[in-house]
Amino acid sequence: MKAYKSFKYSELKSVAILLFIIVLIQACSSTKYIPDYQAIVKKVTIDSIDAKFEEQAYNYIQKDIRPSSSFSINVPLYNLFNTKDGRYKTTDIKPFGTPPAILDSTLVEISRTQIEKFLKGKGYFQAKVTSDIKIKDKKAEVNFKAQPGPASFVRNLSDSIFTPAVRNAYRNEKPKFTHLHEGMQYDSDSLSYEREQVYRVMKENGFYSFLRPFVNFDVIETRDVKKVDLRMNITNPPNGNHKQYTIGTTYMIIAPSPEGFPDSLRNYVNRDTTRGISFTDLSKRYRRNPILRYDFLKRGEMYDVRNENLTYDRLYELNIFKNVKIDYYNPDSTSNKVNPIILLTPQKVMSNRVEGEVPFNGGTVGFTLSNTYTNNNLFRGAERFELQLKGGLQSRIGNGASPFSDIYQRDFSISSSISVPRLMIPFYRPILGANGMPHTTFSTSYIYALQKDVSVRRIFINSITYDWVETKSKLHSFTPLNFEYRFGSLDYDKISPSLLMNNQYYVRLLDRKDFTLGMKYTYTLNADKLNQLRTFVYLRGNIETAGNMLQLLSQISSTNHDPSNGDYAKILGLPFNQYVRPEIDVRWYKHLGGDRQFVARLNTGVGYAYGNSVGRGIPFEKLFFAGGSSGVRAWQARTIGPGNYNRETLDSAQRQSFFGLDQLGEMRIETNLEYRTIVLRKFFGGVLKGAAFVDAGNVWNLTASDGEEKMFKLSKLVQQLAIGTGVGLRYDVQYFVFRFDIGLKLKDPQFSGSDQWVISKFLSGGRAFKNAYNATHTPDTYRFLQYNFGIGMPF
Repeated sequence: MKAYKSFKYSELKSVAILLFIIVLIQACSSTKYIPDYQAIVKKVTIDSIDAKFEEQAYNYIQKDIRPSSSFSINVPLYNLFNTKDGRYKTTDIKPFGTPPAILDSTLVEISRTQIEKFLKGKGYFQAKVTSDIKIKDKKAEVNFKAQPGPASFVRNLSDSIFTPAVRNAYRNEKPKFTHLHEGMQYDSDSLSYEREQVYRVMKENGFYSFLRPFVNFDVIETRDVKKVDLRMNITNPPNGNHKQYTIGTTYMIIAPSPEGFPDSLRNYVNRDTTRGISFTDLSKRYRRNPILRYDFLKRGEMYDVRNENLTYDRLYELNIFKNVKIDYYNPDSTSNKVNPIILLTPQKVMSNRVEGEVPFNGGTVGFTLSNTYTNNNLFRGAERFELQLKGGLQSRIGNGASPFSDIYQRDFSISSSISVPRLMIPFYRPILGANGMPHTTFSTSYIYALQKDVSVRRIFINSITYDWVETKSKLHSFTPLNFEYRFGSLDYDKISPSLLMNNQYYVRLLDRKDFTLGMKYTYTLNADKLNQLRTFVYLRGNIETAGNMLQLLSQISSTNHDPSNGDYAKILGLPFNQYVRPEIDVRWYKHLGGDRQFVARLNTGVGYAYGNSVGRGIPFEKLFFAGGSSGVRAWQARTIGPGNYNRETLDSAQRQSFFGLDQLGEMRIETNLEYRTIVLRKFFGGVLKGAAFVDAGNVWNLTASDGEEKMFKLSKLVQQLAIGTGVGLRYDVQYFVFRFDIGLKLKDPQFSGSDQWVISKFLSGGRAFKNAYNATHTPDTYRFLQYNFGIGMPF
């Protein structure tokens, strides 16, 4: 089918022509679409402002009169879709691009006033700003000119606080947050920050009824216009001093259904206040202790808004309530106790989700279909149960064949898990949850994978995993027990003897039945910042080990085994695996201002088999691959390497049978550089973002048992790297990001010498090169361009 064929050179030229047309549109003026009495703002400038305040001052210019960048395609696209009969449309506006900036004298005056206020807020109390508008050929230039006058600096700082407890709390915490100091340039933003911090400190120290308006500042002029005195006042409420409150009885009430609460709750509230809390479950769905575990408003403790926010967060994270509301009431105006009322509205307990996708790349097409049943309250304690059935297949396409005439891979899996919102550790009850919800997950799964005419793999996995949050940016995951039963077999009736003889390495990997008992640990840093435009380093490191405990037991039993001669120690009649597999993913996110971001990434890992796995290697599923929509995007997944490996060494039957199996390795190094920006802010209800990237990487084996060219050698690292580049679009609809990337091969390590730089073949047309390659690699075909569809960002 044509929909699945790779891009041709002529198609690339068509894309280039389309881009050229857009550039021509870009050159067209928007002035022809407006009446003679209007003008398009082409330039806005601000003069005579301190350079450190210029960018902030520009933000006070009204957005509707800010001109677009000279290189932006937003306005041309808006013109393309929203003009008719030589005029801008007033109805049926299409969500493409951004309208041009139409001159409006009212908005110019508002902008002038706002810039002047901004300067006075920065200490230029005598600042004056004027505006000047020049119009020619329906094009306008707006210039704001400032006369800031002298800047004022703080000479003396003082405070006036009448309630002793408030004064003590403020002065004790002030050194930790204040931006105010003598000698600083006056800044109203610093005063606002100080007011907000004072409010926070009071709410964290028992002052439940404290309000922001109680904090105000006096700016006292001096004889020297360049100096002012500053006094912060915290006034008292009309009824006397500020009062510190403690927590009384907490009333937790769960609504009878997702519809909410009855009109009156008075007759339903449980009067039993054991341990300082009344628990009323009108829905009859939940047990008391699993819910109360995450109420941090404890009787007798001082009121602290942090405990309130913590209770909000953890109750929402239980994922069983669609609404959480916390109110307080004071039964006696003379009392210093407040009683929290926590109202919880349950959400739907059970759900069923059907998902499907059609992953297709140049050369292959397939589909996966899954059904996931979820119960968020299996044992009435917010335990999350999931049961998933998933199946799929992958087929080679091309040469005029129908999409599913050559199905080479079939997969099926069934998995279930129960996640409990606490750490279930024998003989130990850790109190966690201050920064995030901890979980204990019990999971089991069965995987069936068929490679046509080659192998069948059956894997049964059971594990226990603990997840907890050290801080909002530091996540831990530890799997102390991971059991894997693996049953792999080759289809000897359909595999030729030559295929077996020439691929002993993969025969050992696929034709094996073994047992794994291991553990895993993963540490993640700054995952909470991934969707933020800021500069930070993201780190995800994990390590998996297996077989060490079983090896120790084998040695204690005084049973001697020699794995190098095929004499393996066994558990339950199966040899056990022994290996270590560390992997690290480190990224640097650099915010370049506005909506622009640069990302540099290094992803590397290695799997090393030893002890009882000598001669057999690590399990097939633990091998690494390169390429794909989140790796080196100019290649399809599992089609790079290992090393300088070239599939020309196989015959056509072997290439067909081992497709997707013979390009795995025991070690991987991938690196990515990506520049991200926004293309269109309004695009079918979402935001259209663009990216340009360069990727490099490969996989290798650690030994030369399957060929010298596949083995990792530092001296050959550059020679063995695959390098690609490309561009991509991301359609961001807030909750989902749909991604499309086009990757172009630059350097292909399967070739040698200068022939590795395949970009030269592409630029010269590439037809002869592709025909020569296809003749020696049938049924494989060569593609310079690789396109990838995905959901979510690649990294």
